[in-house]
Amino acid sequence: MTWIEAIVLGLVQGLTEFLPVSSSGHLRITSALFFDRDAGASFTAVTQLGTEAAVLIYFARDIGRIVRTWFVGLVDRSVRSSLDYRMGWYVIVGTIPIGIFGLIFKDQIRTAGRNLWLISCTLILGAMLLAFAEYWGRQTRTLENFRMRDGVVMGFAQAAALVPGVSRSGGTLTAGLLLNLTRETAARYSFLLAIPAVVISGLFSLPDVFEPSAPGTAAPSVAQMVIATLIAFAVGYAAIAWLLRYVAHHTLYVFVLYRVALGSLVICLLATGTISAT
Repeated sequence: MTWIEAIVLGLVQGLTEFLPVSSSGHLRITSALFFDRDAGASFTAVTQLGTEAAVLIYFARDIGRIVRTWFVGLVDRSVRSSLDYRMGWYVIVGTIPIGIFGLIFKDQIRTAGRNLWLISCTLILGAMLLAFAEYWGRQTRTLENFRMRDGVVMGFAQAAALVPGVSRSGGTLTAGLLLNLTRETAARYSFLLAIPAVVISGLFSLPDVFEPSAPGTAAPSVAQMVIATLIAFAVGYAAIAWLLRYVAHHTLYVFVLYRVALGSLVICLLATGTISAT
């Protein structure tokens, strides 16, 4: 991997991780368009450690409070009705689906799941579902009204994002809106829900990122991986603040249009032989 490749992909990861547009899909498309190869699923997973570090810092107070209350609640029944205690369980239970499906389909995610035909189609299909949710969701429920059912449904939506192009935030936002949560509520839970899965996936992918097994995959050096992850962290931190402000006052239709346009562009490039699907 070249330095420009590592820097560009770090920027792309930071810019797209929290937007409902699929960061893994963008990394795959960017690699194909500008570098004529695939950075690999492990590179994506490790750079996500940078964006999740941004979540940990941005929501440090909330996370610390939830963790403390959850541990206290294990022995003190008086705090078990609090939102923080319940949120701890919502995140734990919501993480289970992606853990199970990630283990079952690990090999497919790293190989067939990175086919650009699949990514372009999931970008468009995900856009349609997001538009439907934005239109039909009543957005009347806040975190105070959040229930275990919501955590489970959004957990399965997050698991669908194992397929590049679906989008972790896109899937969870879509599910949240269909559950009549406000956009900001769905986005906040989405950020918290991603932490365990992304951190565990990134740590497990560290050994693979420097010796990728897939043919044609670019292998970064340790220094390149560190810089790409730091860039993803810095840009991702700014993206969190921007997205929370944006969803509080705007619809998600701009992301719907963007996903359809990008997916259609990739299909055209594939159809004309400009880029290869694999």
